[in-house]
Amino acid sequence: MKRTIAVIAGGDSAEFEISLQTSNHIFSCLDAEKYTPYLVILKGPDWNVKIDDRYYPIDKNDFSFSTEEGKVKFDFAYIGIHGTPGENGILQGYLKLLAVPHSTCDVFSSSLSFNKHACNSYLKSLGFKVAKSILLKIDQNYSTQAINENLGMPCFVKPNADGSSFGISKVKKVDELDEAIAKAFGEGKEVIIEEFIDGLEFTCGLVKTKKESLVFPVTEVLPKKEFFDYEAKYDPTMADEITPARISEELTLQIQNLSSEIYDALKCKGIVRVDYMLRKDEIFILEANTIPGMTATSFIPQQVAAMNIDLKDILSMVIENEF
Repeated sequence: MKRTIAVIAGGDSAEFEISLQTSNHIFSCLDAEKYTPYLVILKGPDWNVKIDDRYYPIDKNDFSFSTEEGKVKFDFAYIGIHGTPGENGILQGYLKLLAVPHSTCDVFSSSLSFNKHACNSYLKSLGFKVAKSILLKIDQNYSTQAINENLGMPCFVKPNADGSSFGISKVKKVDELDEAIAKAFGEGKEVIIEEFIDGLEFTCGLVKTKKESLVFPVTEVLPKKEFFDYEAKYDPTMADEITPARISEELTLQIQNLSSEIYDALKCKGIVRVDYMLRKDEIFILEANTIPGMTATSFIPQQVAAMNIDLKDILSMVIENEF
């Protein structure tokens, strides 16, 4: 008997549209012989199943919906929401209360990894290398001169809890800091300011289940803009993404092993992607993405294709691991 899968899209962040693209791609790649998928779109309190051009409200009491043919309950939730409430643990908490298995990290891991400063501080305490950073809270007084003395120029200013590079700025002069900080606060109540690491950018995805672990090939990221912002991330003409990366086998293994260690340190589940900067022989962790982009042009589908594996088989691994 086929399992009934809710592919959950949308959310309440600036990444709503990208989430729809991610979820539609996941929906189209699921094994039709094993699963009956439904697209569930969340926006604030409005939760609906979309079937063709019709919408059916979700009953939040038991995460089900009803059509003319009767009631449908979900066996599994595949979360494709970038940003809140899908990437920060809120939705996972709801699903956990209803005993609905889901595709991603649990509440604590999701919440921790979504908060860049908290996650980096935790990883640093375990001995991993991360960029130096300063955390600002809204309405907090700060000194641009102190930021410059601590981190130097250029530096990056970004929202502390966000996924798709909205509100991020590369600041080259001290007098540009105020405007960049205000822009980042437009996306949330905390801003992280990070030192600029002059080096090469790489990213590596992986998935672990009770039966097996798969670490994907490393991708080399060459933005055609000054840095890998939202446009560079989702417009394939704005960056060259080379999979596998043009690096030695030794460095590839180093990045893959590091990704596996971070996955375990954060107690991750499902498909995760870790981003890095390489400066000389030092590997710095940029962030861990617990719901990485899964659009047709995203890194994970590229890396899976480079392994000559069908994405549907990876998605099935994630789902079947919960049963």
